[in-house]
Amino acid sequence: MTTVIQTRGLVKQFRRVTALSDCDVTVPESCICALIGPNGAGKTTLLRLLSGLARPTAGQMSVLGGAPRQDPAWLAEVGFLAQEIPLYRRFTAEEHISIGAHLNRRRWDAALVRDRLKSLNIPLDRAAGSLSGGQRAQLALTLTLAKKPRLVLLDEPVAALDPLARRHFLATMADAVADGALTVVLSSHLVADMERVVDHLILLSASHVQLSGDIDALLAEHRVLVGPRRDTAEIARTHTIVQAMHTARQTTLVVRGTAPVIDPAWESSEVGLEEMVLAYMGQDAAPAISHLTSVGEEQ
Repeated sequence: MTTVIQTRGLVKQFRRVTALSDCDVTVPESCICALIGPNGAGKTTLLRLLSGLARPTAGQMSVLGGAPRQDPAWLAEVGFLAQEIPLYRRFTAEEHISIGAHLNRRRWDAALVRDRLKSLNIPLDRAAGSLSGGQRAQLALTLTLAKKPRLVLLDEPVAALDPLARRHFLATMADAVADGALTVVLSSHLVADMERVVDHLILLSASHVQLSGDIDALLAEHRVLVGPRRDTAEIARTHTIVQAMHTARQTTLVVRGTAPVIDPAWESSEVGLEEMVLAYMGQDAAPAISHLTSVGEEQ
């Protein structure tokens, strides 16, 4: 399988603040990768490094087979959509299409933009500033896809959208990946939304990578164990205890490991993506969990 993104020992410092530390990630081609973590975890910093908008302090980084750079040929292969959804508020969608054609001469697909916006009932002749938040996000994403990149980097594009608009946005992204050799890295803290569309995960917390890999494989390595309150030393010998929660009579563990649990007092069950993510977030500090929002909860 072709590797689109690979980093080893990646570090980014801003004066005395370390935004990323010892960051190792690998992202294969033709997947949707969720970049998940609480606010301040380093998600935006990582995306800016991958897009060539910032340089690392230390470490190695390969994107599409080489180092990110301000080279027209390399930039033509990468689409980056920032969190603020950068559009010219006074320009119409049609005017944005013309600008895109001028800036991306290699393989700009104006028909894709017009057809996609028509299917979403987004008018071409209205100023971007007069569109709803969901419509602006769809316009920006469609313009990003129209340059036909091999890699799309999205920084919190759905954070301000209502649940229905988020679903349409994520469906657009999934369709684009299914149609060709496109890889998407999507930054978000809306964990439940991501579970429906992503197949790869990078979990950042406190500037470090906590998890990185295929989601199905990661979920298969984790279990929830529930049993009478007791010492967990026996479980810790065969599994990594990610999180332990206790009541007066009961202990609930999120563990990582494939060894069988012999003790019949423990009831074992599968773990969901959100449950697994929150367990790792809880290792650092309880306040970090509050930044991870379930579907339906608004910011």
